Amino acid sequence: MKIAVAQSSSVKGDVNANIDNHLRYIHQASLHDVNYLIFPELSLTGYEMELAKELAFKPDDVRLAPLVDAVIKCNITVGIGAPIQSTGLEKIGLLIIHNTGEIETYEKIYLHEGEDVYFSSGDQYRLVQLEQESIANAICADTINPAHAKTCSELGASIYVAGVLVTPNGYENDAKMWASYADEYQMLVAIANFNKPSGGLAAAGKSAIWFKGDLLAQAGESQDALVIAQKCDGHWVGEVHEVPN
Repeated sequence: MKIAVAQSSSVKGDVNANIDNHLRYIHQASLHDVNYLIFPELSLTGYEMELAKELAFKPDDVRLAPLVDAVIKCNITVGIGAPIQSTGLEKIGLLIIHNTGEIETYEKIYLHEGEDVYFSSGDQYRLVQLEQESIANAICADTINPAHAKTCSELGASIYVAGVLVTPNGYENDAKMWASYADEYQMLVAIANFNKPSGGLAAAGKSAIWFKGDLLAQAGESQDALVIAQKCDGHWVGEVHEVPN
């Protein structure tokens, strides 16, 4: 069982360019036999709130076809950040593309201040079952609301994964919370962050994975990288791999 987070960047509003970048990471993850790969928050568009309505996706969106084809070919399940069409305001969403081609969505429950101008909150948790693991999905501000991780644990999650956009100023405090969830709930916690600015915000990079409170692996600040956790004989081990251009 291998879980990976993609530390990457996005081009503002350029969905085609961002899809090409996602395909690069998906291909690389498949070379490492990754089962589940998560990208940063709003990775298909960048963290560009004012573009959300114009660029919003539906699960059956034709723009997703290259990603669906790649996921099936690579036999991998992938979580991709995107604004999702909704009644009223859009949602900050995760498009979960299964290796069968089926697509589920998770919609961010806890919004940062200012996001409510462009987005409305989701209200449903989303756990994905892979092999013997129950994987809970989260997006950015979800992860700094302790009730979210607590609820996911109560729902049976053994893994807690999130795509985020965390700045250098916010990273240290947020990382302490992520490590505490890994310790308190005995979950693998994996965080995918941007490595370049998006939406006018600096990005800290340092995508990472924790287990039982211990840091297993962490990317640098600006690397294009996969941070991978593999379960071996009941124990998780981590590693970082550069993603070539």
